Amino acid sequence: MTPHFRRLSSDDRHEYLSLMLAAYAPIKALGIQFDAATADLARVTKHLDEHAVFGLFDGQRMAASVTLRFPWGTLPGPMGLPHIGWFGTHPEYTGQNLGKRLLEWLEDHILIGELKAPAYSLGTATSHPWLREMYIKLGFQPVFERDLGKGHITLYLKKILDEERHAGWLARQPA
Repeated sequence: MTPHFRRLSSDDRHEYLSLMLAAYAPIKALGIQFDAATADLARVTKHLDEHAVFGLFDGQRMAASVTLRFPWGTLPGPMGLPHIGWFGTHPEYTGQNLGKRLLEWLEDHILIGELKAPAYSLGTATSHPWLREMYIKLGFQPVFERDLGKGHITLYLKKILDEERHAGWLARQPA
C-alpha cells in the first residue's frame, strides 16, 4: 500500500465519523470514556471545523486519522504546545503501523515543516492496557496525570521534536 495524506474537510465528515467509531469501539468496550468513541455527525462536523484533522488514505479509503489541536484554538492542550487527539486507525488495518506512519508524516510535514513546533503533546487514559507503552515506544515522555472527571485518570505525554527549540520554549515558560 502506498498511502497518501491530507487534511480533512467537512466533506469527509461521514467517513471520518465511521472511522472514529470503528477505531474507538475497542476502547469503548474497555469502559474508557474518550470523546471520539461516542461522537455523532454534529460533533464530528464541529470537530473538523475547530481543529486540523489529517487522514491517511489507502487509495480512496480513510484508514487512519489524527487531530491536531492548537494552543490558540478552542480546545488547547494543557502544555501550551500543539496537542493531538482523536487518533485512530480502522481495525481492518491493525498491525500495519499506519498510526505510526501518520504521526511521522504529521511531525515532518506539519509540526516541524510548517509550525516549527519544539514539541507536541497528547493524553491517554492510565487505565488503557497498551496505549501508554505504545506512545513511549513512539518517543513520547510521560509528563503528568490529571483527573478530568471522565471516569479515568488522563496521562499527558510530550514528544520533543527539536531539542534547541524545546530548550528555548521551556526558558520562556512561566515558573
